[in-house]
Amino acid sequence: MPAAPCKGIRMSAFFSKIKDNGVRIGLSFVVLLFFVSHAADWVPVGFIRRMENIAYDKRLLLTMPKTVDDRIVIVDIDEASLTAEGRWPWGRDKLSDFVEILFEEYGAAIVGFDIVFAEPDESSGLKVLERLAEAELKDDELFRARLQVLRPDLDYDGRFAETIQKYPVILGYYFNFVSGDEDASKIGELPAPTFVKGTFKGKRIAFHKADGYGSNIAQLNSSALGAGHFNPIPDPDGVVRRVPMLIEHDGAYHASMSLEIVRHLFGSQEVIPRFEKPAFGGKDYSGLEWLQVGEKLVPVDGRVQTLVPYRGYKGSFPYVSATDVLHRNADKSVLKGATVLVGTTAPGLLDLRATPVAEAYPGVEVHANLIAGIVDGTIKQLPEYALGAEVMLLVLFGIVMAVVVPLLSPLAATLATVGLLLAYLGFNFFIWTVGNFVLPVASGMMMLLTMFVLNMSYGYFIETRGKRQITGLFGQYIPPELVDEMADHPESYSLEAENREMTVLFSDVRGFTTLSEGLSPKELSELMNLFLTPMTRIIHDQRGTIDKYMGDAIMAFWGAPLEDPNHARNAVDAGMQMLEKLNDVNAEFVSRGWPEIKIGVGLNTGMMSVGNMGSEFRMAYTALGDAVNLGSRLEGLTKGYGVPIIVSETTKDAVPEYAYRELDRVRVKGKDKPVAIYQPLCLRDDLDKQWKDELKLYREALRLYRAQEWDMAEMNLLNLQRTSRMPGLYQVYVERIAQYRDHPPGERWDGVFTHTSK
Repeated sequence: MPAAPCKGIRMSAFFSKIKDNGVRIGLSFVVLLFFVSHAADWVPVGFIRRMENIAYDKRLLLTMPKTVDDRIVIVDIDEASLTAEGRWPWGRDKLSDFVEILFEEYGAAIVGFDIVFAEPDESSGLKVLERLAEAELKDDELFRARLQVLRPDLDYDGRFAETIQKYPVILGYYFNFVSGDEDASKIGELPAPTFVKGTFKGKRIAFHKADGYGSNIAQLNSSALGAGHFNPIPDPDGVVRRVPMLIEHDGAYHASMSLEIVRHLFGSQEVIPRFEKPAFGGKDYSGLEWLQVGEKLVPVDGRVQTLVPYRGYKGSFPYVSATDVLHRNADKSVLKGATVLVGTTAPGLLDLRATPVAEAYPGVEVHANLIAGIVDGTIKQLPEYALGAEVMLLVLFGIVMAVVVPLLSPLAATLATVGLLLAYLGFNFFIWTVGNFVLPVASGMMMLLTMFVLNMSYGYFIETRGKRQITGLFGQYIPPELVDEMADHPESYSLEAENREMTVLFSDVRGFTTLSEGLSPKELSELMNLFLTPMTRIIHDQRGTIDKYMGDAIMAFWGAPLEDPNHARNAVDAGMQMLEKLNDVNAEFVSRGWPEIKIGVGLNTGMMSVGNMGSEFRMAYTALGDAVNLGSRLEGLTKGYGVPIIVSETTKDAVPEYAYRELDRVRVKGKDKPVAIYQPLCLRDDLDKQWKDELKLYREALRLYRAQEWDMAEMNLLNLQRTSRMPGLYQVYVERIAQYRDHPPGERWDGVFTHTSK
């Protein structure tokens, strides 16, 4: 009989814990509500969607087969083809021969063109001859008779139309989306729709609605077996993960090129919309779930889009150069019986897409992946009702996390969180691999981690208030992380010197001596405080350690006393932010009647000796070594190259997220080994077209300079100097070329410039 009272005591203790941790549990439920609101699309959060896209990409990369599918062959209008056959577009007489060769000599099963023939081909001169026959030479019967004989040979569009009419050829076209603009451009003739107006009346389907289009001329459209759009619609991050299978225009619905090719591969099968009962409930669900072609089912989402089932990286399908086909040099065994897609990988023809598998992926290979996925039935399903499944999972895991974790010790809470995360990930991966479903995963992981961090942080902030006060007192001298570690583990912490890979930053005010002469000591002190305070804050925010102030100069390093695997990235971020912050500092100086200042920043990554160094009278936590000296030398070079910041090659290689402009290959004072130096411009994803074009031209000018082709190099540099936003570097090279003309560096010159000063 004592069990009942004991049970009552245990229940009482449980509810007492619940009461004691009511704040934590309440905050956890707030977190749960936030993520459920996002999952249910009540309050969508852009950041979570970006994380969801990243999670999708990682799963895709982890599970894609990475095999080559030789059933589909890409005939590539590549750089070699453009060099051999001339610039695009080619004459349609050549394309007529091209198609005939593909079918008659190579035995292709079907050919799809990822290309639009939007304008008539007048390259033969037939139009000119016809005008002559109707005007100046209208009375010349011999001329008119001869023109009638030549007309079939000169009508390139007619020849091409006759050719594609003989064979199973699918043409491509595209749609424009201009937000309801009735005057959107409409080029060529739009082929007949797959579904006529009113087909989906009464259905809740959010089709992509196009305003305009770019299609083929009527003569070709009427001759081809079929045509489909090749519109990949990127996600907000610019990555192509899905392609709409149907696009609405003027109330009618047009199929994608991949769907159209598959339809004819199976004997011109009809496309049938399928509305299935959802697996996760939902009585009123009326969205389109499948498109059926023969026995093949193509899953679509709420916007009638299909996830692209990428097989692997570029080259997952055989590539054949178009010029090899034209000259009959291609391997017949590759093309025989294959589905052929004609497209381009040439950068100048602008059909490279950002995808989960590559930043520059041929658009034509996107369609190849879709065709293979439809035929094999490997396309992942992401139906509209997956939203409900995500909400249910969030509620289930969120309640367990919210109620259980606050009651546990830190270690037990950590283990419980890890267990819930593994269970959530395991279920999601099972659904992905076995069920072929895509369920969102990032929101659940972020929710569990947020709840864990919230619970741990709550205890930390309550229990360590006194420690944080001490951190506030000392944090202005050294990073708060160091103070925390010293306070937590005073017995184990050591400041003894050791070798570490770190990144060092040097910053110096240009012309400081001249500047200081025009200010009183008080003004100079105030000026330096206003300058150094925000610069120091930036360094601390990026987890850097201030080594020392040397008058107007700053030395800082990353990677000590705490290990920092991202020390190079944090240091570069700090340097770029310092330059940006300088604009605000100068604005304040001008308002006070002080002159504006400029700074130079140098960064280097390498092995350094770091620790408490000095004498028995005075010690300082500092970094020493050859890598530190190089960082100082790089700061000194900024003025000579007309740039505000210079990083070494080791720093550049450690931070590939940035776009860089190569400045030079140099020997600095005190070092015999040459080093490459660079200027970080901005994050690679933020690099605009002007900079991309400028860097391309500059790389060519640098190649010419190092090849000692002085005249061409000088011409390119002068052109760059006129258009660049940062032209100072190019003037340096122009002046250097003038010197080398008078004093050539010699045939064995390695392109390295030797600096004799610091």
